[in-house]
Parts: sequence; C-alpha cells; structure tokens
Amino acid sequence: MERPDDHPQFPAPRVGVLVANLGTPDAPTPGAVKRYLKQFLSDRRVVEIPPIAWQPILRGIILNTRPRKSAAAYREVWTKDGSPLAAITRRQAEALQQALGDAAMVEWGMRYGNPSIDSALERLWDKGARRIVFMPLYPQYSAATTASSHDALFAAVAKRRWQPAIRTLPAYHDDPLYIDALADDLTRQLSALDFEPELLLLSYHGMPERTLQLGDPYHCHCRKTSRLLSNRLDIRVETSFQSRFGRAKWLEPATDTMLKQLASSGTTKLAIAAPGFAADCLETIEELGIRGREDFLASGGTHFARLDCLNDGAAGIRMLEALTRRELAGWID
Repeated sequence: MERPDDHPQFPAPRVGVLVANLGTPDAPTPGAVKRYLKQFLSDRRVVEIPPIAWQPILRGIILNTRPRKSAAAYREVWTKDGSPLAAITRRQAEALQQALGDAAMVEWGMRYGNPSIDSALERLWDKGARRIVFMPLYPQYSAATTASSHDALFAAVAKRRWQPAIRTLPAYHDDPLYIDALADDLTRQLSALDFEPELLLLSYHGMPERTLQLGDPYHCHCRKTSRLLSNRLDIRVETSFQSRFGRAKWLEPATDTMLKQLASSGTTKLAIAAPGFAADCLETIEELGIRGREDFLASGGTHFARLDCLNDGAAGIRMLEALTRRELAGWID
C-alpha cells in the first residue's frame, strides 16, 4: 500500500536526553522576577499550603514586596550571558552533546521560566526523539524539585497523542560517580586557595522540617552526601541548610546562623561549597558568596572562600556523561 499524499512526515526515530534544572527569571528586573516567583511559588509541590489560604498571601503580599529585593540580588550575579544558572545549564547540555556525539540528541529546559521543559520536549520530538532520558540535575531527591520536574515533564507528555518512551534519572546523592566528581573538584579548588581553611561547610538548599516528617528523603540524602564526602576529603566537614523562607520551622542548622556562630567561636578560615546544586546560581553566588562572606567576616572570621559547583567543568561533565550513558543502556550502543 502506498502512503497517501496527505500522510504526515516524521523524521527517523532517534534517542534524546533532556537536561533540566530549577529555573530563573528572564531578566534581573522586578517584573521578570515577579513572573518567575508567581510560577515558582504557585507550585503545590513547593508550597504545600492549600491555595485558598496561600494565594491571597502570595498575590497580596509576597509578589508586591519580594520581586524588587530579589531583582537587586539578581543584578549582582547577572552576566553578559544572562542568568548564571541558565548560562551554565546551557553549557552543560552543549558539553554533554559533544561527549555523546551522534548517540543521542541533548536539549535543556527549566522547571520554571524559560526555556521550559515543555518546549525542550517539543524540540526533541520535532528532531525525531522517540526515546528520551529525562535528567533533572538534583543529586538529592526532593518532592519540591525532582518530583515537581517530573510533574512538568509528564504533564507535557500527557498532551501528546503519540508519546515518547521516557526514562528518568534517579537521585544520585550517593552514587560513586557523583562523590568522585565532587571529591576531585573540591580537592582541586581547596588546593588552589591562598589560605588553608580550618573547615569546609557544605550548604544545601533548605526545606521545611515537615517535609522530612512527611517522608521526603531529602534531608537524609544531603547528610549521606556530606558523610561520604567527609570520608574522602582531608578537612573537617560540617553541614548546613540555606534559603529559609516564611515562618515555618526549616531544616537545621541554618547556614547564615552557623557562619556567624563558627566565626564567633574561633573559626577564622573557612571554605563553603554547595554540593546540592549542579550549577552556580543566585543561591550560591549571592547568598553564600556575598551575604555569607559578609556574615562570616563581620562575626570575626578572617578568610572566606566560596567554592564553585561542578558546573560545566571537566569533573562534572565526565560524571554527567557516565550517568547519561548508564541510563541510555539498551537504547544506544
């Protein structure tokens, strides 16, 4: 039977990889930040308060006060390539594409903001991807990050008549590939400092304490990452949680409080790293690198260094390639 003239044309089937991260405003302006925060803070995975109680607070107070302050913080870290998180995630996807060659096509998207996960899926589909590995770059699983990204992907897939086969990257908080990459990269950065830190503080993004009580494994994943890293590094390691928001009790100890306490109790030389972030962003560059430095030095510290995330460095890309190839097993040679 010959194909009818009006039959749709499709590209040859291929394999795709969709790299995803949290998201960022389109510009360091109050308007762009407001649009971003509205989407982010309306996610039921992020704020688990019933909308009937939360939305009036969000729309009546937070979105009228927080965007201007946050925009000022974003302006401190914005680059010629735009948001650090978006620029680094793009470079990670490009480096992963180069490493994989013709074995798979790589696209990237953001859970909130642009480019969206939906648009990245569409680009892969249009180029023939019928088997897709989804790689949200959150080493430690959390419903607010990993599950929310899955929600966005599957909502996009649900709209399609012809759906691709999907695999998702599991949490890799204790994967030897991840621990090796972190240990190698942090050792390199520590060795390059012009002082010898007395302590390495590992700061993870905070979550409300109730998420742990409800069964979220995030806190345990963070603690295990720190424990495995401390076994590999020749330095004292401590763990803390940053970015508290609202009045609820959050995971402790808090990074800002700990920085002040460490300095006031005699720790004068400190390095800080954020292993829960795959790419540097506002929370690492501004919150830790600028505000954290101010807190530590004002409380008696003398030397402070913020270490970079894995980003698109050699150790990080080797890890991403190895994780990706493992998840692609059976789909590529």
